[in-house]
Amino acid sequence: MGSAAVEDMIEASSGVHFSGFHMDGLDSRHIKKPMISPATENMHNQPFLIGVAGGAASGKTTVCDMIIQQLHDQRVVLVNQDSFYHKLTEEELARVHEYNFDHPDAFDTEKLLDSIDNLRHGRAVDIPKYDFKSYKHDVFPVRRVRSHNVQNVNPSDVIILEGMLIFHDPRVRELMNMKIFVDTDADVRLARRIRRDTVGKSRDIGAVLDQYSKFVKPAFDDFILPTKKYADIIIPRGGDNHVAIDLIVQHIRTKLGQHDLCKIYPNLYVIQSTFQIRGMHTLIRDSQTTKHDFVFYADRLIRLVVEHGLGHLPFTEKQVITPTGSVYTGVDFCKRLCGVSIIRSGESMENALRACCKGIKIGKILIHREGDNGQQLIYEKLPQDISKRHVLLLDPILGTGNSAVQAISLLIKKGVPESNIIFLNLISAPQGVHMVCKSFPRLKIVTSEIDIGLNKDFCVIPGMGEFGDRYFGTDDDDDQKVVASMQQSC
Repeated sequence: MGSAAVEDMIEASSGVHFSGFHMDGLDSRHIKKPMISPATENMHNQPFLIGVAGGAASGKTTVCDMIIQQLHDQRVVLVNQDSFYHKLTEEELARVHEYNFDHPDAFDTEKLLDSIDNLRHGRAVDIPKYDFKSYKHDVFPVRRVRSHNVQNVNPSDVIILEGMLIFHDPRVRELMNMKIFVDTDADVRLARRIRRDTVGKSRDIGAVLDQYSKFVKPAFDDFILPTKKYADIIIPRGGDNHVAIDLIVQHIRTKLGQHDLCKIYPNLYVIQSTFQIRGMHTLIRDSQTTKHDFVFYADRLIRLVVEHGLGHLPFTEKQVITPTGSVYTGVDFCKRLCGVSIIRSGESMENALRACCKGIKIGKILIHREGDNGQQLIYEKLPQDISKRHVLLLDPILGTGNSAVQAISLLIKKGVPESNIIFLNLISAPQGVHMVCKSFPRLKIVTSEIDIGLNKDFCVIPGMGEFGDRYFGTDDDDDQKVVASMQQSC
């Protein structure tokens, strides 16, 4: 079935689109359940995990050191995959030059997973240190790196996993918040390996070249290079690419800010960032982007946020008979819901909501905003039975949070349970997140990015300007003409 046909089927549905289902047996199919997996519930309470992979001598350690140095104000733990080589038997030690250290089976991945699980759950672990001269392990507490100093500490806020095959096992990959692949020319890697192994490990150059042709190069082609496709970020030239590393650190800091807020507020959900999402944000934030492109990419982002928000609605399990006569256990959509847009920017999100939820009722709230305070409710038109519905509150920008608080307070005054409100927006300022989440801890916020903060004029920075003006094609001059016209008519 083509993607267009799938979208037509979803839009023709009588309720919201939900991409997952729960199968616990027939007895529970009528019980409402939140669409949140245990992994989603716990991930905000765990460290930010970065994986760094690449060929041998590609510059992975240099990249890690540069990232750590720039994250000097963060607590960072560095874990090297080399520490998890299997212990060699006496027979393997006797023929060590025939042992393939570049094969996935050379690593004790189960022990690596156990160590990472402990670190992610705040438990200190002992990381084995592998000696390539004796091919044996010594056990040391995990290292915390802070600038150039090395100390023994408990698990920290950021974990960096470094290793040539660190992306090979899907169980390890799934734990990572960010995956970086260091891509360096094969000749450069070979030259570095010869220098490292002959000088640092006192090996014969002939043995080094023999090992490279017999094990290292085939392993890179068969196991390491194929994992490049899993990377979120690819760094050409490794540690020599200072521009790429600076951009990566900036992105990490942005994600850490979001991660910290999500750890503080379990009711805050930031949709998983991809380069598609990052690219769309780049376009709509660019002041030179045309109105047509701004609307097109804003609509794409809004649709993603709406779909993600719908995933937090309750559902009931349902059995259907397929055209083959088989029984399929799926879910039935939550039908009693409505949207409420905060005029006027919130109206830009209505089309995406209607595309996902056929025939959905949409109410409106107009709040006059003057700086950080002075919020005044001007107009509201809401469904009469709104107290019996789940409400998707729509506003693309969460700035100070004052307008959102007033709108949410109105919904609660109308009888809507706080836990039945999901606030959807494209970007949020930390100040607004604090304001809303502290005031309404049972409400959910779903956003696509959290920005740095607010400027002296209470505008979100870096932000994207006046969203309503850019989306609807108006400007301040047009607004002033409308105001003047209204004043003359009074």
